[in-house]
Amino acid sequence: MGVEIEHKFLVKSDAWKALGEPVLIRQGYLSSHPERVVRVRIYGDEAFMTIKSKAVGIARGEWEYPLPLADAQEFLDRLCEQPIIEKYRRRIEHAGFTWEVDEFLGVNAGLVVAEIEVPGEGQAFDKPDWLGDEVSDDPRYLNSNLISRPFSTW
Repeated sequence: MGVEIEHKFLVKSDAWKALGEPVLIRQGYLSSHPERVVRVRIYGDEAFMTIKSKAVGIARGEWEYPLPLADAQEFLDRLCEQPIIEKYRRRIEHAGFTWEVDEFLGVNAGLVVAEIEVPGEGQAFDKPDWLGDEVSDDPRYLNSNLISRPFSTW
């Protein structure tokens, strides 16, 4: 089992846009239950199924498996909760860590968040100037919750 320890922040400026190439992500959820999430994601020309346990603080169990692209597309179209999440992701290196900046599309347009995965809960990291407030503990910003309560309805 892998453990994901992640911090999530709002983004306060567009300075990050020049720092990485955007890749389209389409993802949906076979289950968005609070105790377990089962996600199907198409990232560029690759596809994955990810299972995540309930978070304890900012840590949670995570298992990820490759999927055939055609199967992932069918899951998104026929089996996943709707609407699916669409976003552009840029991976940006800063001070020894990789930041993933997601710019959401569709009913979540206008939402931009940055995430950093760290090796331990107490891990210190340098924050880029374009970061805003941390929202790691706000469940509204979980991708699985953006399906039932899109950003456009807040």
